[in-house]
Order: sequence, then structure tokens, then C-alpha cells
Amino acid sequence: MRSYFKQIWPPLVAVVLFLGIWQMAVSAFQVEAYFLPGPDAIFRASAENAASIWSHTAATLRLTLIGFPIGTGVGLIVALLLHLLPWLKRALYPLLILSQNVPSIALAPLLVIWFGFGLLPKIVLITLVCFFPVAVAAMGGLAQSDRTMMNYMKMAGASQWQIFTKLELPGSLPALFSGLKISATYAVMGAVVAEWIGADKGLGYYMLLQKSAYHTDNVFVAIAIIVLLSLVLFAIIALLEKWLVRWKPRKTP
Repeated sequence: MRSYFKQIWPPLVAVVLFLGIWQMAVSAFQVEAYFLPGPDAIFRASAENAASIWSHTAATLRLTLIGFPIGTGVGLIVALLLHLLPWLKRALYPLLILSQNVPSIALAPLLVIWFGFGLLPKIVLITLVCFFPVAVAAMGGLAQSDRTMMNYMKMAGASQWQIFTKLELPGSLPALFSGLKISATYAVMGAVVAEWIGADKGLGYYMLLQKSAYHTDNVFVAIAIIVLLSLVLFAIIALLEKWLVRWKPRKTP
């Protein structure tokens, strides 16, 4: 518990100091609220619009929790196929890299044209955002298996499936969870972008409404909730990693 506190108090102090300096600067220079509200105005806005904000947050969270597992599953399937079929990896891996050079916001209009304004284009967009970190991390972890142990298992007569399940897959878990943590944060961002392209609920839609009305304080509230959702998903993945990957060697001081 004490070590956990030592890890968490420095960023907490930094956040409190940042908010304090922000509030003092806004008050000292008399900055207009529509341009840059202070933390106190943002907190008041969150309290005054709590019911509406909660309904939009629930919509974004629902979309995220649908899209993230699908994107993760697609990433794992791609990683396994490219790992088990080297010729396929040589053919497709450069195309995967190129696919990430296209901004997700640029793909949104095409997805609407192809799939309409329903749930499907939003899920497709989140999947496209989430699958790549998982696929790359999993492939890297699978490729870094202990070669000495692999040669030993081959000499002992282990099949390719046994090598994969007993050595390669367990050894790839630390790298895989690194990709999952990145993908979890991307999932919330992907959900918000998906709501920008056509939705009647969600934090992305809420931000567009508040921006049009110059309610900058409410825009900041939405941003804070997006950050909080990303941190919560990141923390859940980190806890799962700590529970499942207990055999990682400890770092020497």
C-alpha cells in the first residue's frame, strides 16, 4: 500500500498544482469564460448538467465496450495468422503499416456512405483504430520467444501446436497487454470520433452541441470524462495483466 501511494502522489500533486495555476491565471488576467473557463466554472458546469452528461457518457461507454473487444479480437486474429503464415506476413505487413497513415476522421465519411448512419460504421471505425496496436504488439511478442527453449522443445519432439501454446503464446502476453493498454485508450477516442460522424447521443455529439453554443466549460467537462474513461480502461487492463502475467522477471535495481 505504501509503495502504491509513493507511485500515485507525484502525479496527483502535479495535477492539483496545474489546476491551481490555471485558476489563478484565469482570474488574474480576467479571461472570458467562453474562451477559457477556469476549473471552478468547469466543475459547476459538470454539476449543473450532471444528468445530461451521464446519459451521453453512458452512450459513449456502451459504444466503446462494443467496439474494443471486436477490435481486440480482430487484432489477435491478424497477429496469429501473420505469425503462423510467414509468407502472408511478408505480403500484408507493409499494407498494415500503410493503413495507419490514413486518419480515422478521413475514413468516417466513407464508412457512412458504405454502411449508413447506424451502429455498424461506428463499430468499424473503432475496430480500425483498435486492432493495429494489438496486432503489432502480439506479433512482436510471438516473435521474441526463447530460441533455446524452442530448440529444446523441437528436439524433445514437441509439435508446432505445443510450441505455440506452451512457449510462444505465454511468452507473448507481456507484449500483448502493452498493446491492449494502448488500444483501450484508442477505443474511447475512436468512439468519440465515430459519434462526430453521425449520432444523437454520446460525448462526441455532446461536444459538437456545446461547441456550437460556445459553452466551452461543457466542452472541457466532456474532455475530462473522455480522459477519465481512457484511464479507467487502461487501469482495468493493467490489473488483468498483473493477475494473469505473474511470472515476469522482476527488474533488478
